[in-house]
Amino acid sequence: MSYQDIIKKLETAALHPAKTVTEQIRKTGKDAFGCFPIYTPEEIIYAAGLLPVGMWGGKTELKLADKYLQSFCCSIMRSNIEYGLKGTYNMLKGIILPTFCDTLKCICENWKAAVPHIPIVPIVYPQNRSIDAGFVYMTEELQRVKGEMEKITGRTLSDDDLEEAWELYEEYRRTMREFTDTAAEYPQIIGAKRRHLLIKAGYFMDKREYTQDIREIIAGLKDEEKKPFAGNRVVVTGLLAEPAELLDIFEENQLAFAADDLAQESRQFRTPGGTEGSVWQRMAGRICDQRGDTFLYEEEKSRGQMLIDMVKEKEADAVVIFMMKFCDPEEFDYPIYKKELEAAGIPMLYLEIDQQMDSFEQIRTRVQSFAEMLA
Repeated sequence: MSYQDIIKKLETAALHPAKTVTEQIRKTGKDAFGCFPIYTPEEIIYAAGLLPVGMWGGKTELKLADKYLQSFCCSIMRSNIEYGLKGTYNMLKGIILPTFCDTLKCICENWKAAVPHIPIVPIVYPQNRSIDAGFVYMTEELQRVKGEMEKITGRTLSDDDLEEAWELYEEYRRTMREFTDTAAEYPQIIGAKRRHLLIKAGYFMDKREYTQDIREIIAGLKDEEKKPFAGNRVVVTGLLAEPAELLDIFEENQLAFAADDLAQESRQFRTPGGTEGSVWQRMAGRICDQRGDTFLYEEEKSRGQMLIDMVKEKEADAVVIFMMKFCDPEEFDYPIYKKELEAAGIPMLYLEIDQQMDSFEQIRTRVQSFAEMLA
């Protein structure tokens, strides 16, 4: 199979999640286990012989979710509740839910009432991650989740199982870092929408197969001739960049993604794990070492400088902010890094998005105007 065929395969997988997960269950013989955003310890799920499935919402008519979540909750969470109530997630043996924001904390209890047939395993990450107590707590919390998974699956997870899963996921993360770097060099082949879909496909596939597919895409790209790009390159930040139709507008206006700080994308794999200590300590260390993330407390707020450094490193022309409507953590961070980007003289485009949006004309006009300003 050529790398172009693999690209088409992964794009289809990302556009049809339910079908993809069903096929993966059949192909691997594994039960599926749901992962709410943002940092679910997928290694534990994989070590338990399960297929981790990303739960990042989607475009659906919201009717049933209003019984449990107010209209001012972000559309990812409302969509997930809607899918749960409609039976879309009945393929899942259970879910893990990190409680990063107020809405996620509400869902932790609402899910038990709304979708009682799918068990939920909550996980609470420490805010004071840089102190020894925070690190110890993180390792103990991961071990508690392991115990909950053993109760659900009826299977004892050995350290060997976890080591194998950890190594697979570290290879996946290394591969994805290489992919995003390589894709930025071939914007005519990997446009904004394609880049997003190729990354998103990994949430619905077994990581072993998916990582091999991405490796082959990287190899195929490196065999191609690099061509000059007439458009502009941007660094994007936010929770996610969806609906996918939104990204067609960026391709129409020749705006390529040089790099991203998206929770659904590079934040998942940009931080490598440690190499010392037990597997639990390495897993905990990867979370404790995360920087520049809205959902993980940092007194110094390094996100602004991180974005500035990304723009310089990738020789990008601007930063685009995808602001998920009603995402309080992201909204609270924006004024801080906005001032820093302005002081650095970096152009910015702020776009408020919602997964249920069906009209893109206003955004199309703003993106077009921004592209003309950069030209």
